Amino acid sequence: MTRLSVNVNKVALLRNSRGGNLPDLVQVAKDCETFGAQGITVHPRPDQRHIRYDDVPALKSAVTTEFNIEGYPDRQWLDLVIANSPDQATLVPDEPGQLTSDKGWDTTGQGSRLRDIIKELKSHGIRVSVFVDPVGAMVEGALKAGADRIEFYTGPYAHDFSADPASAVKAYTDAARVANELGIGINAGHDLNLKNLSYFRNNCPGLLEVSIGHALISDALYYGLSNTIKMYLRQLS
Repeated sequence: MTRLSVNVNKVALLRNSRGGNLPDLVQVAKDCETFGAQGITVHPRPDQRHIRYDDVPALKSAVTTEFNIEGYPDRQWLDLVIANSPDQATLVPDEPGQLTSDKGWDTTGQGSRLRDIIKELKSHGIRVSVFVDPVGAMVEGALKAGADRIEFYTGPYAHDFSADPASAVKAYTDAARVANELGIGINAGHDLNLKNLSYFRNNCPGLLEVSIGHALISDALYYGLSNTIKMYLRQLS
């Protein structure tokens, strides 16, 4: 079964919109685990518009499943990750101020830089995943840089899914086969939802983990958090 990691950024965004501690981010993360989530993901950004830097140690002390911190690996982010020793760090090529992720790393052109970052994180016992587009050369580049896993950027798949699912997923199927041959683990995330998740999972061989936030929290407004997590888990079973 592919593991579900719940990204709680949007919970923090709601909290920050009014100040105070409602909703309680740490309690929501703990409840997600109770309801069946196998991991918690956060993506702290420099403007701290959702996850704040001081949220990370609080979550680290509370999360009992897999804790994943993703983000752009500047010095501030790296220091935050190393200080809190998550199970996994996911490197995302978002520039400061970027609204949301929109592409994977160029792991060939930036291989040397990634190699140094990955080496530093792994020296602290942290598993490293690199956000990539579904291109065999990018998968291979991530492995050469020392990554333990890649995370497929699934925005294009989600965008094209309703028009032609088979065409939308083909590049991911092909790139997943390359990853499997190379022996690098596969994660995926961005705009996966209840409509497109099962199809993606069934056509991405070796998929270990998905990270889902925006769609899952939006669905929880209608179905409730417990029911929503169970619905996503069924799509992955």
